[in-house]
Amino acid sequence: MSRILVVDDEPAIGWSLRELLADEGHAVDVTANVADALAAATRSRPDAILLDVRLPGRDGIDAIPDLRETGPAPIVVMTAFGDLDTAVRAVRAGAFDYLVKPFDLEHVSAVVARALSHWLPREPAGEPEATPPPLVGSSAAMQEVYKRIAAAAADERPLLITGLAGSGKDLAARAVHAHGPRPGGPFVATNLAALAPTAIGGELFGSSDAVGLLEIASGGTLLIEAIEVAPPEVQVRLANVIATRELFRGGTAHPLDARLIVASRLGPEALTLDQRLAALLSPAPIAIPALADRCDDIEPLVRSFLARHAAATQAATVPAVSPEFFTAVLGREWPENVRDLRAAVEHAAVIARGAALRPEHLPPREVTATGAGPLETAGHGVDAAIKDWAAAARAAFGRLPEPDLHNRAVRLVEATLLREALAHAGGNRTAAAKLLGLDRATLRTKLRQFGLDD
Repeated sequence: MSRILVVDDEPAIGWSLRELLADEGHAVDVTANVADALAAATRSRPDAILLDVRLPGRDGIDAIPDLRETGPAPIVVMTAFGDLDTAVRAVRAGAFDYLVKPFDLEHVSAVVARALSHWLPREPAGEPEATPPPLVGSSAAMQEVYKRIAAAAADERPLLITGLAGSGKDLAARAVHAHGPRPGGPFVATNLAALAPTAIGGELFGSSDAVGLLEIASGGTLLIEAIEVAPPEVQVRLANVIATRELFRGGTAHPLDARLIVASRLGPEALTLDQRLAALLSPAPIAIPALADRCDDIEPLVRSFLARHAAATQAATVPAVSPEFFTAVLGREWPENVRDLRAAVEHAAVIARGAALRPEHLPPREVTATGAGPLETAGHGVDAAIKDWAAAARAAFGRLPEPDLHNRAVRLVEATLLREALAHAGGNRTAAAKLLGLDRATLRTKLRQFGLDD
């Protein structure tokens, strides 16, 4: 989490920026004048500052040198008067960037992310991030993965990682980044499956007034998950950027200085990519095995998850595991692989309350041998409801020139799902986005589309 200082005397702007940045996980301080801003910056040492130009008492740009003395935070100037003089004054004063009001909140988010990625202190070179769990296992399948990661880390060419859902593609990508030549640079990840097809190009390449992820990841690594859903034109443009090491945005060429890793649930034989993009990828892709193909790793995985859970919850000891628990785990299917196993182990640790883990502490199976479980039963209910809705929709809209039943159904289901996720998360958009598998910016956009952004 980063701390952002917003300096603006318009309450509506201060409120909207606080909401935007807080939804993205930042701590936000808002002040309305230079004096209060200097006091807040001295007290809390922000990681970035958003500074209005016309403030009561003192001009914002004139105050930049004083704000710079409180710490190295990048300063983004905000102004309703986007003329040449303001831009020159801001740059000469040492501003990182400037925003012209009224601004698009997505643009603000991109500028802040870029400022933080360039200015926040890096981990010392050679030290991998501590947050993501490490790859665990010594099976033959994982030994092959480790060899591929070591080879890929020494090779700056774009890399393909394949594997089923939850198998650990992101962890492999982080390992390549951590052991590569620029471990202190940013590691940026996006999942294209969470984006509308029309938004993918802007997310990766940016636009004339917004920076894309390829630039935000400058000096580090960009992981693009679900590359198979990228539209053909995006794949062609990505291939051009890789081949030329240049990104054209707003009519200006920007150098590409990011290691690119693409990932897919599809194996290389089933993955269809633009021919030129496929040729530019490393000839040695990394295939992450399914959990069913590395059963020897289940016990060390369980113990690793328990140790991490105990540390996260500040438990006095790591719970013991009964032999029966391991037998039960081995007897189950894990559709989402390691991700499923980790969730089940953490569930069991909570239910066991410090006692040794036993089979009864595992979460219920979604589908049992005797019939359908709650999820499958609910799925049958959805199927029946869609059939009823389709019949009613055909009667209501079938005579129109463009009935558009697909779009109507998707909007109906999506709006309900968004409301339910928000309700489950108690209105916390960060938690709701995680539950839905969306990034926070995409969730905000969808909430506005459905009129749920109150």
